[in-house]
Amino acid sequence: MAEETNLTLKNEKTSLGQIELAPEVVEIIAGIATTEVEGVYAMRGNIASGVVELFGKKNHGKGIRLTMDEAGIKVDVYCYFNYGVSVPKVAQAIQENVRQQLFFMTDLELAEVNVHIVGVIPEKKDLKNLPTFEDGEDA
Repeated sequence: MAEETNLTLKNEKTSLGQIELAPEVVEIIAGIATTEVEGVYAMRGNIASGVVELFGKKNHGKGIRLTMDEAGIKVDVYCYFNYGVSVPKVAQAIQENVRQQLFFMTDLELAEVNVHIVGVIPEKKDLKNLPTFEDGEDA
């Protein structure tokens, strides 16, 4: 859940005014950046986000927790991985992609990107192509 304070972006090129960014925007960018990484099955959600998705609306901020303190902005990513992927490689790719996208889109530097793997989803087997055995055949 995002904190209620908006982030003020540094804009040294112009003096036209301030640019404020709602924390939800950071959560959405981080969520999309995470799901773009190969090996990520889905983001962790809750009942409310599941109901929202039933009605056809994507909740891109689910599975992201944003905290701001004196050390800086910290992003916690909660996601499910596909079975068989290299956990360290996928987690590092998530960290890099989230950090890159947030910097590119908002000029924000993150103090931390913490990846929490909450589950591994096995690939589904196609049951149509399994061999069938007739009576009397050995398995």
